[in-house]
Amino acid sequence: MGKPSAISERELTAALEQAVVRRIGEPRYRLWFDRHTRFSWDDNQLTVGVPNRHFEEWLHKTFHDALAAAAREVFGRALAVRFVIDPRLFQAARREQAEVKAPADVPDAPRGKLPPFSRDPKGSAFAPASKKPAPTVELTTAKEPPTSPKRARRWRRLSEFVVGPCNRVAHASALSVVEAAGEGPNPLVLHGPVGTGKTHLLEGVYAGVRRSHPDWRVCYATTEDFTNRFVQAMRLGKLGAFRKHFRECDALLIDDLHFLAGKKATQEEFLHTFDALLADGRQMVLTCDCHPRLADDFTPELTDRLLGGAVWGLTPPDADVRLAVLRSKAGAGRDAPPDEVLRFLASQLRGNIRELEGALHSVGHYACVAGRPPSVALAREALADLLRHAVRVVRLEDVDKAVRAVLRLESGALQNKGRAWAVSHPRMIAVFLARRHTASSYAEIGGWFGGRNHSTAVAAEKKVRLWMQDDAELALGERRVRVREVVERAERELLR
Repeated sequence: MGKPSAISERELTAALEQAVVRRIGEPRYRLWFDRHTRFSWDDNQLTVGVPNRHFEEWLHKTFHDALAAAAREVFGRALAVRFVIDPRLFQAARREQAEVKAPADVPDAPRGKLPPFSRDPKGSAFAPASKKPAPTVELTTAKEPPTSPKRARRWRRLSEFVVGPCNRVAHASALSVVEAAGEGPNPLVLHGPVGTGKTHLLEGVYAGVRRSHPDWRVCYATTEDFTNRFVQAMRLGKLGAFRKHFRECDALLIDDLHFLAGKKATQEEFLHTFDALLADGRQMVLTCDCHPRLADDFTPELTDRLLGGAVWGLTPPDADVRLAVLRSKAGAGRDAPPDEVLRFLASQLRGNIRELEGALHSVGHYACVAGRPPSVALAREALADLLRHAVRVVRLEDVDKAVRAVLRLESGALQNKGRAWAVSHPRMIAVFLARRHTASSYAEIGGWFGGRNHSTAVAAEKKVRLWMQDDAELALGERRVRVREVVERAERELLR
């Protein structure tokens, strides 16, 4: 084919870009191709210019087939796909590297300072007011002007965690890591919905291990940090330094592991990091919003590794724990609201701990603005909207939707009258949840879920109750899931 004109070359380039986008998605195209690659072609070959060898290897491994298919669509014939290092892109990457310091080049924080691969994790209200603040750590960033004041943050401790039935085992397992890091089950995986204290426990492990092992390098990062720094290391050709940082630490603590869902490349990198640390007996503590078996889009290999350690859940706090948390946050000073106000909040608000803490702040601010002392009547005024939405009527269709969302079932699946386990077991779980969370009769519930009668619904509820008592697992397709995990996750869906 002859060399196209300038206009037609631009049109062909645009068509090729769109064909690639259709195959890999616009976010991935922007991340790996936009401004980082250059296309050229001849009769037999599509050449993809890249900035460095890491890019060359990665794009060939990950996107070769998509590029070949896109070229076939645009040019009407099969072209070989070749990746080459483009001098202009190489120089552009070097300039970017000089302007933005690569994350793996950031020196390790001295003892007592924030690890370099960290940012402030999400807070939790499981931290009671303390008269004697714990030591703080300094947070510094590469771009911060030398004249700006250093920001300090306080790592919460395990001794400050409010313990109850909803989190007792998870708290005890975190303590065991501090007392004997690397000697127990590895990794430790803590899972539960937002606002139940996972990040507090992770921070407590970090602070405790640093105190008990001052010579250790303990790395704390969120999954977002890990992902962003992995991508930047790929772009700048700094994978070696990135891997050295994460794979040669003495303990690795990762928050919000569920953000790896769907990111197969990052999961693969994390899996290699996981294996390297496990082989050396290095301690790992990870948090996730659900049990690994229920995590969406985790690779089977990653799920298998996570299940090889200790997996403990945290659930929303009961009334006693909610009251204990409110008392700890309110403190004992003369400005603290009366205990009757705290009891009122604990009984009326059944969401996560952050919601409780926000409500406490709202009552205090409203009292200040109104010039009135805190009282139950004032709390009702201040939180009128929140209290109105806190009482929610759960319908059978809500239960249906929640169970289908957790088990990834199609619409109408729970109305199916089939007797196969893949249908009947989820339907029985839905019946159990409907009895627990709705005012519907057995006949109404059985009629909704598969057209069953009163006695069938009664039997289904009893069966699920036995499964939960025995901590049973069920086979759903290629997965095996714990009944208790399915029920707890569906209940969290109902509370949204």
